[in-house]
Amino acid sequence: MKLERIALLTALLALPAALAQTVSSPIPIGAALAETSNVALLGQEEVVGVKLAQSYVNSHGGVDGTPIKVILEDTGGNVTGAINAFQLLMNKDHVVGIVGPTLSQQAFGADPIAVQAKVPVIGPSDTANGIPEIGPYVSRVSAPVSAYAPDALKAVLSFHKGITRVAQFYAENDAFSKSEAGTFRQAFKKVGLNLVDVEKTKTGQSNFTSQITTALAKHPQLIEISTLAADGANLVKQLRQFGYTGQIIGGNGLNTPAIFPVCQKYCGGIYIAEAYSPSLKNAVNSWLGQHYRAQYHAAVPQLTAQAFTGVLVFANALSRVAASAHQKIVGMNLAALRVKLNQAVQTTTNFVTPLGAISIYKVPNGGGELNQKDFYVAQIHMNSSGKSGSFVYVK
Repeated sequence: MKLERIALLTALLALPAALAQTVSSPIPIGAALAETSNVALLGQEEVVGVKLAQSYVNSHGGVDGTPIKVILEDTGGNVTGAINAFQLLMNKDHVVGIVGPTLSQQAFGADPIAVQAKVPVIGPSDTANGIPEIGPYVSRVSAPVSAYAPDALKAVLSFHKGITRVAQFYAENDAFSKSEAGTFRQAFKKVGLNLVDVEKTKTGQSNFTSQITTALAKHPQLIEISTLAADGANLVKQLRQFGYTGQIIGGNGLNTPAIFPVCQKYCGGIYIAEAYSPSLKNAVNSWLGQHYRAQYHAAVPQLTAQAFTGVLVFANALSRVAASAHQKIVGMNLAALRVKLNQAVQTTTNFVTPLGAISIYKVPNGGGELNQKDFYVAQIHMNSSGKSGSFVYVK
C-alpha cells in the first residue's frame, strides 16, 4: 500500500509538468513505423517518405518559418512495439502528433493510447475498415480497402475476358489482410465471380504447400492475395513453381518493389491495386519524384508517398493553427496545441499532395477519413535478370 501511495504521488507531481509542456523548436512530429521485423519491407519505405517530407517542408519555409523535425521510433511488426513507440513519442519526445503505425493490426492496439492522451495520429498505410472509428484523434491518408479493391478487380477482368473462377489467400491473424480479403469477396460476388476456394495463412509463414495444393485442385483462373509483403511474395513464387499460370491480383500488402528480391522472376504479371501514381502531375509530386530518384534511382513507391503525405498534412494543419491563433507554434501549450492540431487535420480540404488533392473529413463518433479521387492499377514487369523490375501503370 505504501508503494502504491508513492507511485500515485509521483504521478500527481508529474501531472502539472506534463500539462505545462510547451512546443519546442524545431517542431517535433513523431513517426512510429516498422523499421525492423517481417514488416520492414513496408516500414522502411515509409521511413524514407517521412524523411523526405521533413526536407520538403523545411526547404519550403517550415511552419511559418519554424523548421519541423521528424522523430522516428521503430514499432517492429507487432502491437506491443507500436504501443511502446507511441508512448515514447508522446511522453519522452513530446511530439505534436504521430504518423503511424505501419500496420492496421498495430493501429487497433496503439491508436487508443493516443486517443486517451488526445494526441493526433495520421495512419500512412492503415487501410482496414474501421480505422477512423477507433477514436476522435485518429485520421489516415491511406485509402480504405473499400475504395481501391473493387476498382482494381474490375480492371483486371476487363483485361482478361472469360474469368469466372477465383480463389483467395489471406493472413487470418492480420487485421489489414482480413479486412482487404473481406472487401475483395464482396467485390467477387458483385461482379458474379465463382469463389471456388479460400485459404487462410499466417503472417511470417514461409511454406504454403498445403494451401496451394488445395486451391489449385479447384482450378482457379484468378487468385487474389491479401497478406503482408514478404509472405505474399513467397506465396506468389510458390504458386508459380507449383505450375499455376493464371492471373494474380494483390492489394496493399504487395504494393512495394521490396517484393522483387523475394519472388524474383515470378513477380512478373501480378496486378496491384494502387492509391498512388509517380506520374501524377503536380509540383509536390514532381519534387518527391526528383529527390527520391536522385537517391534511389527508382520510381517512388506508394508507401513512401503516403508517409510523405502524412507529414505534409501535419505541417499544413500546423500552419493553419498558427494563423488562426495569430502566434508561432513554438511556445504554445503542447496539450492545447494537440487538440487544435487534430481539429485542423480533420478539416483538411482540397490539399494538394503526391496523392493528388485530398480532403479529410470527420466520421460520426470517430476521427478523420480520407477523401481521395483517383486510384490506379499497376502490373509488375520484371527485367530479364529476374532480380529487378517496375510497376507499370495500366489504369
